[in-house]
Formats: sequence, C-alpha cells, structure tokens
Amino acid sequence: MAATFTHSTRPTTFIVDVIHAHPGKQDEAFRIIQDVVHYVAERKPGFLWSSLAKSTDDLTVVNVEAISDPGNVELLFSDPAFVEKFEQLNAVSSSGFHTYTVGDLVLPPVAA
Repeated sequence: MAATFTHSTRPTTFIVDVIHAHPGKQDEAFRIIQDVVHYVAERKPGFLWSSLAKSTDDLTVVNVEAISDPGNVELLFSDPAFVEKFEQLNAVSSSGFHTYTVGDLVLPPVAA
C-alpha cells in the first residue's frame, strides 16, 4: 500500500508523540524513536506512514504517525519487543502521545 494524499477526508488515525529530550539528548531521542517507528513499519499491519522531526531549539522530537485504526495502538503495546524499544526513551527524555482522528483536511486549491 502506497501513501497518498487525496482532496477528501478519510478515517485516518494519527499518533502524535511529543518527546522532550533531556539536555544534550535530542539526537539520541531521535535515533530511539526512529528505531521504534522502523520496527512498527516493518512488522505491524495498519501502519501508513510517519514523519519524524527535531525542533530547531534542540529540545524536542515529534513523531506524527498515521495508522489505519485506533485499535492498532493496543496491538503495539501488547508486543514486548515494541515496549522494550519504546521504553528506551525514558532514559533520555520524557514523552507522551495522543491519538487523533482526522476531522478536516485543508489543502490549497487545485489549479485548473
């Protein structure tokens, strides 16, 4: 399945992880969440895509991840290997995630 953008909303669920890195640990936090996301992408059904970003002030890392169903979150945390990888963030950051469902998709007008 290839990720694509459309001009209509679809029932997509987003997981947004905001990771507050300990001083000097942003790169390490990025590498850890990057490893977690690649693990999910390679092994878990329902993964659509992820965008990983580092803040320019060296304080945070954000993972915006699209999945096909909110129930997929429970599946992730029932996987001991996933949990072990995800918990590595605790040594270099504090973090929290929330689950969102798209309510509106706003795109610029399409040129005729």
